Amino acid sequence: MKPLSSFTRSALMLALFGALGASVQAQSLKTLYEAARGYDATFLAARAQAESAPYRAAQAEAFNRPTVGLQAEYRHNGYDTPMGGSRSARTASAGLSATQPLYNEANSANIDKARRSLDVATADLQMAEQDLIVRLAQAYFDVLAAQDTLNTAQANKKAISEQLASAKRNFEVGTATITDTREAQAKFDLSTAQVLAAENDLRSKRVALDQLVGGSGVTPFGLRAGSPLALPATGGIDDWVTQVEASPTVRKAKAGLDIAKLEVRRTEAGHRPTVDLNGSLGVANNRGSYAAALGGDGSSRSNSLGITLKVPLYAGGAIQNQVREALKLEDKARNDLEGARRALSQATRQAFLGVESGKARVAALEAAEASSKLALEATQLGYKVGVRVNLDVLNAQTQLYSTQADLARARYDLIVTSLKLRQAAGNLAAADLDPIEALLKP
Repeated sequence: MKPLSSFTRSALMLALFGALGASVQAQSLKTLYEAARGYDATFLAARAQAESAPYRAAQAEAFNRPTVGLQAEYRHNGYDTPMGGSRSARTASAGLSATQPLYNEANSANIDKARRSLDVATADLQMAEQDLIVRLAQAYFDVLAAQDTLNTAQANKKAISEQLASAKRNFEVGTATITDTREAQAKFDLSTAQVLAAENDLRSKRVALDQLVGGSGVTPFGLRAGSPLALPATGGIDDWVTQVEASPTVRKAKAGLDIAKLEVRRTEAGHRPTVDLNGSLGVANNRGSYAAALGGDGSSRSNSLGITLKVPLYAGGAIQNQVREALKLEDKARNDLEGARRALSQATRQAFLGVESGKARVAALEAAEASSKLALEATQLGYKVGVRVNLDVLNAQTQLYSTQADLARARYDLIVTSLKLRQAAGNLAAADLDPIEALLKP
């Protein structure tokens, strides 16, 4: 596909930024992802690097193609004779020369290395895209979690203020002690501080999301309450680990090992001969008294065609040491590949366990939320009949709101962890955002 021109990219970016900055209406995850693809400097740098790779490979392909050069010259020469006279000569010449490599093992190795570097660039771009997906999802749900925390803190503060007002009224009519009022006041003051902290955290999380997508005042869609979460397909931990071999990180390491082997081949080619086909065409025009005296006045043409063989005999030990260095670097690349496999296997196992743990945590918090609601209702009823004190009601309210905030955070974390699992296994793609998008409410 033909790359977009700079003007076209700029126009698309302005359109995206205009859509984001025109209002503070909620934005979908996919919309923000497209905006981030056109704004995030890390991803754009990786894309530019990948787009430059074909040109670097094309440069290497030129090693096996002919080179053609044109040379022209004009010269004026003067000569003094023993008899005191002088003569002059003017020469104008032009020539065309060409060289075609017939056998050059080093050039062939360089071409193969350049071709393998395309795989490295492709893997780098895929890793950058996967990293962008995870970073965007993390920033997106961080904002939602911060918003939920603020909503919870505000609701808690409102409930405590109502309980504080009730405690004051009961104290005035003599049905409650000053202790209830002071406990409610302490809870209210603490809830005020929690609201302020939640507001500041939300602002920070929104700034981070704005910076990632290049917008202003971006507000993400919320997650539908009680909706089943979009999680990776079922399978055992070993099923996920086996996918690591096809991940871009391992593919890059494999390409690095292949390039290291080709470098060994290239350095060893320093001992081998090279064969080139050479040809030239030339024309010269001679004028002047000296040229006429020699009978060479006029034009002449020349042509040549030949094969050049070059055999290296001794280079001061440079080639041998280059080979030894390349062999050690091949060992390094082989160990880098094994290290990448082990690191990704470990990361995949940890992410898989994180998803399983997240599922259990969400289920436990959902049960805790239901229990906290029942406990609050029972405590409020007990307070009305006089078997519970005001502090019991306040604690039950705080427990419910805290559980609800933890549940929301656990749901967000589970979604992000599921994306990290796909990233670790190497099969994360933009299409994996679609089932998450379906869970968001406009």
